[in-house]
Amino acid sequence: MAITRRGLLAGAAAGGGLVVAWWLMPRSYRSPLVAARDEHVFGAWLKIAADGVVSVAVPQLEMGQGITTLLPQIIAHELGADWRQIAVEPAPQSGAYANIPLAEKWMALWDSSFAGLSSASDDLIAMRFAQSRRFNATADGTSLAAYELPCREAAAAARAMLAQEAASRWGVAWEECEVENGLVTHAANRATFGELAEAAAAYSPPDPPPLRPEPMREKPVPADLDAAPAYPRIDLPSKVDGSYRFAGDVRLPGMVFASIRHGPVDGSQLAGFDAKAAAGIRGLAGIVESKRWLAVAAETWWSAESALAAMKPRFTTAAPVNSTDIAARLDAVLTAGEAHVIAETGFGGEALQRVDIGRRYEVEAAYAAPNETATATARFTDGRLDLWIATQAPEQTRIAAARAIGISTEDVALYPMPAGGSFDARLEHGHAIEIALIARELAKDGPRPVQLTWPRRDELIRARPRAPAWLLLGAQLSKRGDGAIEAMRVRIATPPAAREFGKRLFGNLTPAAAMRETAGEPDPLACEGAVPPYQLPAVMVEHIPVEIGLPVGRVRGNAYGPTIFAIESFIDEIAAKAKREPFSFRMSMLGGDVRLAACLQRAAQLAGWDGGVDQSGQGLACARLGEGPDAPRIACVATARQGEGGVRVVRLSAAVDIGRIVNHDIARQQIEGGLVFGTGIALGNAVALRAGLPEIADDTALGLPTLTDCPEMRIEFIASDAGPADPGELGAVVAPPAIANALYSATGLRLRRLPLLSDGI
Repeated sequence: MAITRRGLLAGAAAGGGLVVAWWLMPRSYRSPLVAARDEHVFGAWLKIAADGVVSVAVPQLEMGQGITTLLPQIIAHELGADWRQIAVEPAPQSGAYANIPLAEKWMALWDSSFAGLSSASDDLIAMRFAQSRRFNATADGTSLAAYELPCREAAAAARAMLAQEAASRWGVAWEECEVENGLVTHAANRATFGELAEAAAAYSPPDPPPLRPEPMREKPVPADLDAAPAYPRIDLPSKVDGSYRFAGDVRLPGMVFASIRHGPVDGSQLAGFDAKAAAGIRGLAGIVESKRWLAVAAETWWSAESALAAMKPRFTTAAPVNSTDIAARLDAVLTAGEAHVIAETGFGGEALQRVDIGRRYEVEAAYAAPNETATATARFTDGRLDLWIATQAPEQTRIAAARAIGISTEDVALYPMPAGGSFDARLEHGHAIEIALIARELAKDGPRPVQLTWPRRDELIRARPRAPAWLLLGAQLSKRGDGAIEAMRVRIATPPAAREFGKRLFGNLTPAAAMRETAGEPDPLACEGAVPPYQLPAVMVEHIPVEIGLPVGRVRGNAYGPTIFAIESFIDEIAAKAKREPFSFRMSMLGGDVRLAACLQRAAQLAGWDGGVDQSGQGLACARLGEGPDAPRIACVATARQGEGGVRVVRLSAAVDIGRIVNHDIARQQIEGGLVFGTGIALGNAVALRAGLPEIADDTALGLPTLTDCPEMRIEFIASDAGPADPGELGAVVAPPAIANALYSATGLRLRRLPLLSDGI
């Protein structure tokens, strides 16, 4: 009889469940923070120094999204601190910072046998996993859901402790003290945080902590109002003057620099190189040869890169990947492949008796292309590895680096660095494995820190792009001729990208092994967003898993990018067939989703929506990311105009509902950045692969928008009492279909392939 973890759980429950009960018991964690001189620790989230500076521990990767401002802002508000006295430091690895919402969403990726037992058990198992595995990954917009309440509770406890110490000095009730702007006051008495911190830190935190009645909230402001932010970004001044330190800015005494060459695909093997060709290059510190890559370390990175170019490493490749082959595989299975039903609503697939309109949409692989290529610094000494790296999943990175060189995870000290962009690329940890191996090899001649920086070419060829997807949509329409949708079927041919990624992240498998283990598996997370936000009588979503020979992963927007592009384009095509105006057609199908309806109405007002007819050049799209009550929503109107260089997108008008807004300025930045990212996806270039390599091996291959290409943007947020949601991916997924619909309005051409200009216009 096969023993499964699900069966073990069931058996344990039947026999008393002592082991399971112990595993699921709540845990408490000592504060992992270490006080510097004149600092005093208040739990796991903050320290207060004698000069009144409040240092906030942030367990999420700062990669441009502003999390090192958002979490400190929540603490400053709840604590009653002056924003000018707030400082930030990266949090150490600890179960105290578990990202439980993300662990629960990704449960099928780290252990599918645990998923779906029940809602309550899923919550408990995810909590225990996240805490015991120190899982604090930054992904899927879960930062506020995971950390707002712990931050508030920690700050509220510290506020009460400060008030208690002040009250004991003044002989009053601590509940009568006011804590605001870095001061504790009562009548004429006043004391600073710094004056109270040492004694206050010795108090026992109150349980439960006395939260303020209202959490941090900023009001929406009109689209055209450029008001100064109440809480300016903490990282902004140092980013402007260049003093902000990213992963590539680490400098250690005696450090050398390494560059690397990889084969064209993951199955490539190093066949040979000419070591003598680099003999004339000064400052070489070592050559490190692996089965699948070659690295050179030198006193400067340019010397290392020049040595690699001179050595001309050669790789053997068993099955090179070509873009035409990938398209052929997707094409072959879209209609004939084995489909797995992953979602049904209403009357489901049985309601579709005929197909009155069917359309096919093709979405090419999309690359993250972060500004800072994969970079890491390491020092291997006496069996211990020090690792400076920007990573979205620090504990999984520690585990991977430790396994690579055969040491304990506890012998890896990881120093989190900010990322110069990521778009989910830094969820991968291949460069952490490489730098660990390089550092160990160089240490044979004596301990010497080394920094590995991937060339732009290798960042592109070793990236795990967002999976390509071919989608076939069919709808049964009302016989009244008004375009009303009675049933919809969505077929998606795409790799099981989320499961494949999960095998790499949690199973530490190679990309090739991850593809083998997930081949043919249905993957709901790879098809997120395929259920439309509209109230339709019947919807069925099918996934046709396909193996394309190219490792795929996560990129901003993830599966929502292809699915929302296809659905919003399809809705426009149905409206055109029925001669319905796109805005009112969508509004008629929204049912009880008043939040999305409000977004549509406001976006139309911002854009001066004129119906999108008669070559007006206006196109509309909307999106809801997720199904819960706090799922964020967005509507966007793109405006395109004919010009000397052809059709150009000149304006994007967006209305957004992200629930309660924590920081309006950062939220707007994220929507703007997402819209630019989505514009690049829509109007850029697909990366063409030949023999496993991009035909153009640098970022020019992507055709990214320049500053002059960026359209004017008008963005407005809708006031909402829903829980706060992350805005980072909304613009990225709504811009492509809005632009596609605008180009159709402007030219009469329906473009169903993304990027839209893949085949010209």
